[in-house]
Amino acid sequence: MTRKRQIKLSAYLVGTGMHVASWRLPQAQPDASNDIDFYKKLVQTAERGKFDIAFLADSLAINEQSHPNILNRFEPITLISALAGASSKIGLVATASTSYIEPFNMARLFMSADHISKGRVGWNIVTTRDLSGNTARNFNAQEHLDHTFRYQRAEEFLNVVQGLWDSWEDDAFTRNKETGQFFDKDKVHRVNHQGQFFSVEGPLNIARSPQGHPVLVQAGNSESGQNFSAKVGEVIFSIKYTLEDAQSFYKTYKDKIRSIGRNPDEVHVIQGISPVIGRTEEEAQAKLKHLESLITEETGIAFLADYFKSVDFSGATLDTRAKDLGLDTLEETKSDYKKHQLVIARENPNLREVYSLLTGSFSSDHFVGTPAKIADTLEKWFNEGGADGFMLMAPSLPDGLENFVDLVVPLLQAKGIFREDYEGTTLRDHLGIPVPTNRFAKVYETNTPN
Repeated sequence: MTRKRQIKLSAYLVGTGMHVASWRLPQAQPDASNDIDFYKKLVQTAERGKFDIAFLADSLAINEQSHPNILNRFEPITLISALAGASSKIGLVATASTSYIEPFNMARLFMSADHISKGRVGWNIVTTRDLSGNTARNFNAQEHLDHTFRYQRAEEFLNVVQGLWDSWEDDAFTRNKETGQFFDKDKVHRVNHQGQFFSVEGPLNIARSPQGHPVLVQAGNSESGQNFSAKVGEVIFSIKYTLEDAQSFYKTYKDKIRSIGRNPDEVHVIQGISPVIGRTEEEAQAKLKHLESLITEETGIAFLADYFKSVDFSGATLDTRAKDLGLDTLEETKSDYKKHQLVIARENPNLREVYSLLTGSFSSDHFVGTPAKIADTLEKWFNEGGADGFMLMAPSLPDGLENFVDLVVPLLQAKGIFREDYEGTTLRDHLGIPVPTNRFAKVYETNTPN
């Protein structure tokens, strides 16, 4: 029986919140980014709200100008393994790069975490953008890999990882004490991969998990990234600031997925949102204004000068408008900036807002207001082809997540577009995504005599 389409919800967990100045709030815990008990409470709150996913971002590219909540934080695969013991149903997605690790190590790390969680893990696949300029030098290299090359390499990397995950067929381990047979030798497989970038024999020294493979999450912005995510992604993460932009992205992606023979209903597009919730519109606007006021001139201008190296920020303040510095027409090579440039050209924000935009905590007006306003907006985007779900990038934590769970989730449930309770135990159960067939088992079954 086909399940009724419902909103998918993911909670983006990053220290005191997505807003770059959230750590300065009076109620904030400034050392939250490396406090495991803080993260346990966050994931338990998201699970209480019946969220599909608790999402842990990461970046290997950091410098002194990076977001405060990423300068001192846990490695995410380690973190989700710890959070697995503090939760029982919610999915746990960790970000990890294909550019600076071997496929065997990555396959083992994620499959181990998936077993520890009993099948609730996902991998947010990234190739690492070198925003800091020094990333390669932290990994015994001098030059960061070219953008297109990184995605070509990532495709082979993932193919090897998935092959390693299938090393053992699901019933390979017989563990027969009477006969002494621990495993069926016909059901263990070496990947024996010899490719352009990798040479890997296998097998992996861990079996498949209850959900077969970890769920694959991707957020490609460039053409190379989008082509890669359309081939492999099961959850696609995007950030669009208007319904029209979200609808265009959604349709383009679903068409691309359909064109390569995949089922678009088994690939969920989720849009990032940073709602500021108040009992009244005025209270929500005051919350946002207070957060923005906590960005210091020194921090904001230093970040922007580092990001826009070709722009002269001397004499500029955080109240300077973007168009006064030509940011709306700037020829910028960073792929992530091109999507932000549309917002800058349309709204001409001040530099304080540009800083929030680039660091992921910008809140569009339709996501600033009462719980009813937020719920109505999500319903509209969901029903009118803007998204299959949403990534809650709360400006401040834990209160932003708590407010959403306590005030917005019940309204979505009342509308009949979000679950009352979990119906399964694995992340694939929550998302309605099938368990991948073991690639070697298919060969084995085909070669079995009738």
